[in-house]
Amino acid sequence: MTLSIIIPALNEAVALTRLALSLPPAEIIVADGGSVDETMPMAMNFGWQVVMAPRGRGTQMNAGARIARGEVLLFLHADTRLPRHAETLIEKALADATVCGGNFSLQFDGDTRAAACLTWLYPFLRWGGMCYGDSAIFIRRTAFEALGGYRDFPLFEDVDLFRRMKRHGKFVRLAAQAVTSSRRFEGRFLRTFAQWSCLQVLYWFGVSPHRLAQFYRSVR
Repeated sequence: MTLSIIIPALNEAVALTRLALSLPPAEIIVADGGSVDETMPMAMNFGWQVVMAPRGRGTQMNAGARIARGEVLLFLHADTRLPRHAETLIEKALADATVCGGNFSLQFDGDTRAAACLTWLYPFLRWGGMCYGDSAIFIRRTAFEALGGYRDFPLFEDVDLFRRMKRHGKFVRLAAQAVTSSRRFEGRFLRTFAQWSCLQVLYWFGVSPHRLAQFYRSVR
């Protein structure tokens, strides 16, 4: 199995420095959405490929996927660190031909109450048809291409892909934990969580992600 890791980035120079220490052997592609910091020079210094794309995670990840050579695509946020031997765990999961992809369990970093609450809550999100990109979604290239990749959504592009993957084949959640940043929630957990929950409910009820995007900046 050959693996390509695609990292959508926008001004993530600090996060990439931390991320570099945890990446498994793989083709690494940074899909940059217009960074004005040292993101691109840093990625190139690490020997990673860099591709430019219009801002938006879905658009950026599609651009990375187009130049990737791996049989399996792993979409990784810059502030998420993979568990040890992630590539071996993915290979074992995909040994079942009916599995089209999956993600990892998730731990939010830090010793705050917000981080602990989010870590506890995350496993229950799948019951509501939710799976976010910070859990490091991986997918067979053939399945990704058959599904047409990410849709051009300004947000919830990961939830949309998750739903389509479940219809295409088995989606597995691996027990090993990736670790992601809780920076969005620091000092404003209740407000941010309530706003994001409202956006998610509106998406469930069919409100367009493009319409919801006008509220996204304050949440992110």
